[in-house]
Amino acid sequence: MENSIYLDEARDPLIIAEGWMNDGKDVAIATVVETWGSAPRPVGSHLVIDADGNFHGSVSGGCVEGAVVTEAIDVIDSGKARILEFGVADETAWQVGLSCGGRIKVYVERLG
Repeated sequence: MENSIYLDEARDPLIIAEGWMNDGKDVAIATVVETWGSAPRPVGSHLVIDADGNFHGSVSGGCVEGAVVTEAIDVIDSGKARILEFGVADETAWQVGLSCGGRIKVYVERLG
């Protein structure tokens, strides 16, 4: 039983981020802060990203993750946090895979 708990912790994006930071990597975290309608991940979901574009976790799925990773690398470089919104009201909704009618708001910040 202890083994399965360890495996769950090993997949936790926050633990992954801590390990990356301990390895000297620059890291950003993206957090779902708001959802409307049909959204694939709940508020509080995390995606961690390093400066090389490696990532772990999920804030939505599909192309949203790719867009968040790209923005997170900019956040790492600038040190300035930002809020990203994706949804059907946005012309990019279909491009990022939110054709289901949902909208999400994601806060991206540099850690450390």
